[in-house]
Amino acid sequence: MTHTASGRGQDQGVGTSAPRPDGALKVTGEFAYASDLYLAGMLWGATLRSPHPSAWIRAIDPGPALAMPGVRAVLTHEDVPGLKFYGLEHRDQPVLAVDQVRYQGEPVVIVAADHPETARRAAAAVRVEYAPREAVTDARRALFDPDCPAVGPDGNVVRHQPVRVGRVPEPGTPGAAEVVVTGEYEVGMQDQAFLGPESGLAVPAEDGGVDLYVATQWLHVDQDQIAPCLGLPKEKVRLALSGVGGAFGAREDLSMQVHAAMLALRTGRPVKMVYGREESFFGHVHRHPARMRYEHGATRDGRLVHVRAEIVLDGGAYRSSSPAVVGNAASLGVGPYEVPNIEIDAYGAYTNNPPCGAMRGFGAVQACYAYESQMDRLAEACGLDPVEIRVRNAVSQGSRLATGQVIDSPAPLAAMLRELAAMPLPAADRPADLRALPGGVAQTTHGEGVRRGVGYGVGIKNICFSEGFDDHSTARVRLELAGDSLHVHVHTAAAEVGQGLVTLQAQIARTELGVELVTVAPADTSVGSAGSTSASRQSYVTGGAVKAACEAVRERLDALRAGRPGLTAEELVARYGPIEETREYRHRPTFPMDPVTGQGDSHTQLALCAHRAVVDVDVELGLVKVVELTAVQDVGKILNRSALEGQIHGGSAQGLGLALMEEIQVRDGRVLNPSFTDYLIPTILDMPPMRLSILENPDPHAPYGLRGAGEPPTLSSTPAIVAAVRAATGLPLARVPIRPHDIALT
Repeated sequence: MTHTASGRGQDQGVGTSAPRPDGALKVTGEFAYASDLYLAGMLWGATLRSPHPSAWIRAIDPGPALAMPGVRAVLTHEDVPGLKFYGLEHRDQPVLAVDQVRYQGEPVVIVAADHPETARRAAAAVRVEYAPREAVTDARRALFDPDCPAVGPDGNVVRHQPVRVGRVPEPGTPGAAEVVVTGEYEVGMQDQAFLGPESGLAVPAEDGGVDLYVATQWLHVDQDQIAPCLGLPKEKVRLALSGVGGAFGAREDLSMQVHAAMLALRTGRPVKMVYGREESFFGHVHRHPARMRYEHGATRDGRLVHVRAEIVLDGGAYRSSSPAVVGNAASLGVGPYEVPNIEIDAYGAYTNNPPCGAMRGFGAVQACYAYESQMDRLAEACGLDPVEIRVRNAVSQGSRLATGQVIDSPAPLAAMLRELAAMPLPAADRPADLRALPGGVAQTTHGEGVRRGVGYGVGIKNICFSEGFDDHSTARVRLELAGDSLHVHVHTAAAEVGQGLVTLQAQIARTELGVELVTVAPADTSVGSAGSTSASRQSYVTGGAVKAACEAVRERLDALRAGRPGLTAEELVARYGPIEETREYRHRPTFPMDPVTGQGDSHTQLALCAHRAVVDVDVELGLVKVVELTAVQDVGKILNRSALEGQIHGGSAQGLGLALMEEIQVRDGRVLNPSFTDYLIPTILDMPPMRLSILENPDPHAPYGLRGAGEPPTLSSTPAIVAAVRAATGLPLARVPIRPHDIALT
């Protein structure tokens, strides 16, 4: 969908709340999502998935499916025309299971038919003979038990990343901690829970290639994975972004893309695939469950002396982005605090649980829950207020991270915490409306057994890709005439997944070129890569690329004007033709973490967010009502306040979900709740009023001084809410999400 937006130059430039060109369409239901795609004569694809978390495949009989009227193709791994494996970082995942399945829901057979119901029935009719085997479902066992069966190609360790700083003093020796607190923490498997399921349309092309219209986060890396599997050169696999109904990391990995393309090339007809909600739970990666052991040592006045941590992340059956998730958990494992002595061991494990990969917060969420829980324990042990202990240990500009990297841009954490603590609390009076109490519209209480608690949480998140990744974006900008007026055309491959990137690209073009009419072309692979819409990076890198391309256009226009000072910009473009420039933007380089010490300048930028949560807890029934969330976040520079506030609200909502309700229940490798009936996400009735303080302390290394803002609220909201529930109940609560039976006191 082409997005055209007009404004009065700077009236809708950078810093304004320029309206979204897709906003009205989405509100009225007219926006075309990938699941709305249609072509005359198209077929429908369906997938047969493994019912077992671990099994050998003894035989596949497609005969019953092929015998059904309307079935046009039934394909197995033997029909993959090129490489049989793909992967986001490593090619370890089969296009279709070859001789074994490693998780429940692994694709085994794909079918194309004239009608979607025919395709589903045909897939179910395929006979597969399995020989089930022991499933490895405990990540600690997978990592540390030498007798555990191997799930991965070289064992069960995806990555082990140590971090070593200083040396933890032995108890009783000079400099040793006077107060030590330990804890074990667990984070359940969270789903991205986007509302638009995986979907797309593959169209065979006259040149023997294929055109794919898909909802994805990273067009070019999809292309890099798909083309070799189809046995085609990349230029014959063309991708265009279709309407995306949310992403949050789950669309970084392939889902139906290569399957639809295979079916289209086999049948010679367009093939559409749309997952239902249950299949969606099996068709994408999830947030890594984590089990963590922490030890914090401090002086009696609360100054940190050391942190020890073991972080175990369950990556499931395939690698996906687990190595990067482990790197983030390790490098940010002590949080935004100055710690002279650090021992961290972060692990990613292969298991036969569902594959895990990118989700908003990306390794930092899990660590944040543990280290913030520890800071609260330490505050209690030292007799300090939870805000004060954080202030005493807060990083600032010039501080070193656990990796040794120096924070070289503003990091006013202490001031953020003081501002947060000074904000007024909601009235303590019992609500007159019973719906505002725990239990909500069910009216389970009139206030008896309800206790109030207040808690705080702080998070630090890396922005953009890290550890030496060639992180860049490409933008093509053309200045031309539309009638008698100037018109700017912006083209990038950056995926708009609902965050407002299309709006921002137009704002930047207006600011840099002073032109009212801006068109942002649909994202596709006919322009250079823009990288992934993840890691809070697109405003930084694609914004930087659009800015750079606009500057190049402006320089050429200025050069023409210098030779013809009497001509207007419109007259110059009319005389010399459109001015078009393409630019790549790269942020400053990063470097891999040392595999032994974890040291290195591994991150581009860091962002801070602090939350205060106020909750009411019915301790008799174990029900929680979040009364208010307050957030203070430093964003460097506000580019679009309305969109920015939406990101902070949305990130906080996902943090609330992780704290209180969201978990994929997996037992013995099998998913028990693949539906929105049983997998609960926050609704408008669960989200409280939010009070925001958005700070602007520009980062001198970033375009406009901006700081990626989408992920940090997801980190700090979870521990703040849990801390508030602890304050109300007096219970330790070492696992999220909290369940009613965890907090009911009777």
